Amino acid sequence: MTSFSELGLPEPITRSLRSQGITSPFPIQEATIPDILAGRDLLGRGPTGSGKTFAFGLPMLALLAGAPSRPGHPRGLVLVPTRELAAQIRERLADPAAALGLRVIDVVGGVNIKRHKTALAAPVDLLVATPGRAQDLINQRALFFDSVEITALDEADQMADMGFLPQVRKLLDLTPRGQRLLFSATLDGQVSTLVQRYLHDPVEHSTAPVQAAVDTMSHYEFLVGSREARNEIVLRIGARKGRTIMFMRTKHGVDRQVKKLQRAGIAAAGLHGNKGQSTRTRALEGFADGSVPVLVATDIAARGIDIGEVSLVVHVDPPAEHKAYVHRAGRTARGGHSGTVVTLVMEQQEKEVAQLLRKAGVDAQQITITPDSPDLAKITGARVSKKKAGS
Repeated sequence: MTSFSELGLPEPITRSLRSQGITSPFPIQEATIPDILAGRDLLGRGPTGSGKTFAFGLPMLALLAGAPSRPGHPRGLVLVPTRELAAQIRERLADPAAALGLRVIDVVGGVNIKRHKTALAAPVDLLVATPGRAQDLINQRALFFDSVEITALDEADQMADMGFLPQVRKLLDLTPRGQRLLFSATLDGQVSTLVQRYLHDPVEHSTAPVQAAVDTMSHYEFLVGSREARNEIVLRIGARKGRTIMFMRTKHGVDRQVKKLQRAGIAAAGLHGNKGQSTRTRALEGFADGSVPVLVATDIAARGIDIGEVSLVVHVDPPAEHKAYVHRAGRTARGGHSGTVVTLVMEQQEKEVAQLLRKAGVDAQQITITPDSPDLAKITGARVSKKKAGS
């Protein structure tokens, strides 16, 4: 088995990883790290949870080590679509960066811009940013990309889906020609245009395609009939042991579902684009530490959120398109664990969901379910909440 030092990473990084109990690289890390250290532009394809943050982040840190940075002039740049992913990348890279005497900060929307200006007033080596906030800081002359030597775009396909690519192009045009890395689960349409425009002779690495990630889960289609039956089934699933992510199509739907779960005595938190950053951070921290076992989210949480041991994903509202199914489902069965994905289907949704699953390449077992079905308890661990049982 290859070690991180055999891949060419400096000793302070490997020592920092060992102190966290990380000794051997994931396949995508083994594939990409030597090429990035060699200065190649790189195109990486792999599902979230495949170890991408270290795959690009560790060699970026190694390349930035040993040279000074100036306030407001980062030498390394990572552009990401969401605040949560930015925070996650900063947290993952903080220890290995510190081991090399480097400073990593993130700048994202939803946070008072004065805080970012203060953070940028000291030298910053690696900046992790959402495109909108990076542009705001550039406009206010608190941030400059003239010293950027190496840039990574993570979840490029999601940036395309969210309409960020014009902004991303504008930002990339401000960076010198330097080394560029692009990671994306898919490479269709606008993402391939980005690759052609900004990457020079890139080496390409793919880990398991999205479809293969789907295969490590058990998929079920629960035919629940009416909305009333579905609502009761959701409460019973919410009362199960273990971490559960429930997906809704709308922000309003998320807020309403969280209230219903809380009324039934179930600790639940909501995650969507209208929530302030501190609320979103609190929700994810509670979910990660187990104090809030149920996270109810819109598709914003379907990408880039890497919380281990999520044993069940429930599509309370089936997603609008098949790519969203795959990315929602990818919140479970991470890091070698198995997981269960359940789609709740009311009568009028049956045709639409059958089509969706076919496009996603998912073979789901179809079962007719009522709140009292033994299969419901057997597959999901559903139970009557203590509050309801006692009432």
